[in-house]
Order: sequence, then structure tokens, then C-alpha cells
Amino acid sequence: MELSEIYLKGKEILRGQKIGYTLGGVETGWVMENNRRVMDRYAFHQKAVDAPARADTAVSVLGVDLKTPVIMSAMTMPIPAIREEGLLLMAEGLRAAGSMMWTGTPIPQDLRELAETGVPLIQNVKPFADRAKILRDLEEIQEAGVTWVGVEIDAGMGTKIGDQQIAKDCRPLSMAELSRIRKAVDRPLIFKGILSEEDARKSLEAGADAIMVSNHGAHTIDYLPHPFQVMQGITEAVGGDIPVFVDCGFRRGSDVLKGLAVGADLVGLGRPVLYGLAADGAEGVRDVVRHITAELARIMVMVGAGAVRGIGPHCMMEV
Repeated sequence: MELSEIYLKGKEILRGQKIGYTLGGVETGWVMENNRRVMDRYAFHQKAVDAPARADTAVSVLGVDLKTPVIMSAMTMPIPAIREEGLLLMAEGLRAAGSMMWTGTPIPQDLRELAETGVPLIQNVKPFADRAKILRDLEEIQEAGVTWVGVEIDAGMGTKIGDQQIAKDCRPLSMAELSRIRKAVDRPLIFKGILSEEDARKSLEAGADAIMVSNHGAHTIDYLPHPFQVMQGITEAVGGDIPVFVDCGFRRGSDVLKGLAVGADLVGLGRPVLYGLAADGAEGVRDVVRHITAELARIMVMVGAGAVRGIGPHCMMEV
């Protein structure tokens, strides 16, 4: 199936299931509408003469080699409901595409099995008010063999879809608590949900190895900006000292190139990989990532970028 067909089929299946509501956003839905509006403000600066013959989409980030800068955004909750052994199918599809898996809350019971598939794996912890639970979770997920550990900086008030509170009993993390988490983690630590220069600087100070610029797929608070609206300040704040990732609203290879152009090292997909899983299991997930990566490579050639490191602000313009 082509990418548009996967999206159409997957979305139809998901909307017919009980977990279909997770495709929506918090309260008014403004965040999701703004995501698309902001990304559509940018057009590409074509450089057709002396363009490279091909484009290499491979990247290496924090010691992990990937065939593509496209990875899965953090999530767990809807996946087991989409297909039997949905998490395992997701892992297999992402591994086949040379991508990376990122699981969230609840922490999968089969986390070790997911890691054993060979897919590079990130597991998040949520800022639950029970701080002892966070430390217990950190110990367990590292024992399971994950590649990186993530912390949901932006879920201090839990998560919400429409009017329904999803994750509860959360509380914002302090710098002292982030430092404690840093000491408890012996592998790369990613702070997810950064949307300001202040939080970017504090992430560096607290010892983050990378940050994810994200409005949490429109599932935390309403009226948050799209990452593109804050990326310049954030990348300047970290000064290239750590990798910067981005997600929220990315659907095609053109979107991914824009994310890389504004300074991201990796770009996360949320709903698209859910559509792929619903449409065709592991193969659907694999094909979503492969199609988007192929689109990315095609556009890279026409903006004069033979490798991901050659993508920058010069590749696009605001219109």
C-alpha cells in the first residue's frame, strides 16, 4: 500500500475502535490545528543544478546507528488495543525499517521482550506524584535492557484528551529531582516535552543527554506552540552540546525534512505508526517509516543535501 492508503485504512480502523478517541487532542483541539498550520508555512529552496545523485538518510545519535532519522514518538497506551501483541508487532516493524521504538505509560510488561527484538528502545517515566515509584520504574526499565531512558518533563499535570483526564496523580519535577533521576540512570537520558529556552537550559544543567521538543501530541495542555515556533531559541540555548529531537504533527517526508532543517537530529512519528499498525501490523509500521524515509531522500536530492548533516535552514523558506 502507498502511504496515503495506509493512512486512510489505518485511521478508519482506529476510529471504529474504542481507543479511536486517542487520535484527538486536548480540549478545543487548537494544538493539533496549529501543528499543521505552522508546518505549512514553510516551502523548500530548490537547488536542482549540481544536485547530488542520491541522498543518504542514515544517522548516528548517542551511539545508535539508524537507517533513518525517523523514529517512533513515545506512547504505549493505545497500542495493545489495536492488534494482538501490538507492541511486539510495532517493535518488529520499526526494527525492519532501521528505526527506533519509544514506549511510554503504562510501561509495557513485556519490555524485556521488546528490547530482545533488537530494535533500539527508549522507555519513558512519567512524573507521578509518587516519587518512589519513579525510582523503582527507572531500576526496572534499565534491568529490561532499554537503550535510552526518557523523562516526561511536560506531564506535570498528567495528560488529557478532549475533556477526559488520562494520566493522573502527576506533579512537576524539580531540578533536585531531575538530578536524582540523572544519578539513577546509567545510560543516555532524554528529557521529553521541552518547549522553552528556560527548560532547555535547565535540561542541560540537570544532565540530559538529549531533549525532545514536543507538545506531547496535543495531550497535555491546550494552546501550546508547535515546536517550530520555539526551536530557534531552544537550539541556541543548548548550543549544539546535546542532540535535539522533535515531534508533533509530522506526516510526510516533507515534514521530516522541515524538522531537520530547523535543527532536529531525529523526528518522531506518533499517529502515523499507529495507522500503519492498524492497517497492516508490523509490515504497516515498516512501510510507513520506509515510505516517509523515501520521500525524505527524494526531497533531499532536490534541495542539494546528499546526507542528513547537509540539511539546514538554507533548505527552506517561510512563505
